[in-house]
Amino acid sequence: MKLISLNLNGIRSAVNKGLIDFLKKENPDAVCFQEIKAVPDQINTRDFEDLGYNCHWYPAFKGGYSGTALLSRIAPDFVSKGIGVDLFDSEGRVIRADFGDITLICAYFPSGTTGEIRQSVKMEFLEKIMAYLNKLREDRPKIILTGDFNICHKPIDINNPNRHLKTSGFLPEEREWFDNFVASGWIDTFREFCTEPERYSWWSYRSGAKSKNLGWRIDYFLVTEPLKPQLQNAGILDNVILSDHCPVVLEIISLWN
Repeated sequence: MKLISLNLNGIRSAVNKGLIDFLKKENPDAVCFQEIKAVPDQINTRDFEDLGYNCHWYPAFKGGYSGTALLSRIAPDFVSKGIGVDLFDSEGRVIRADFGDITLICAYFPSGTTGEIRQSVKMEFLEKIMAYLNKLREDRPKIILTGDFNICHKPIDINNPNRHLKTSGFLPEEREWFDNFVASGWIDTFREFCTEPERYSWWSYRSGAKSKNLGWRIDYFLVTEPLKPQLQNAGILDNVILSDHCPVVLEIISLWN
């Protein structure tokens, strides 16, 4: 089965750029969106339902901001929204769906690029989501975590790494968090299948970054160790332009029959 994750930078904009046709072509079994920037009343949800998806929308309280969504061919056994922290739950950042013994989580990690206050919020989110996931793993050991992490883990994941050492998204403390997260039993699925440099998932709209491939790999599919035998492939669809991000893909032995 195929799973796709994409930061839309606004679902209405992405639909105008061909999102529905993209889903028809790729035909994923489940889709995770970040930055929908809309409430369901502002979305033609029928477009997605007509493709056969069960849709779960989690918009932010603030209009035109943040928000996530999780779409799946098969109805989940259980869905929950948020991690129990009002600051982040009001921004619609984490949505969870259970399919049998496997949990799929769509997450939109905060950005810290606007200054010290938001960087502090980002670091708090990293602490809180790790605690949430550690607790969840006690009962749900098979987890797929996907979304926009707003962190490049390794120098291979960012253009000109030495220029970004003091930039939010590549700060030592963010990368240390990522190191600790992976060490606790998570697998970066893309790096299981691809060790090439210059493979990115986000490019600034400024200075022709996309055409120059001055990108960052900040969108991930991570899975817990018990799911490693089920991995089949992972990739980045960097030729798909629906946003300033491109879709990332995970192919895995079926989560459901």
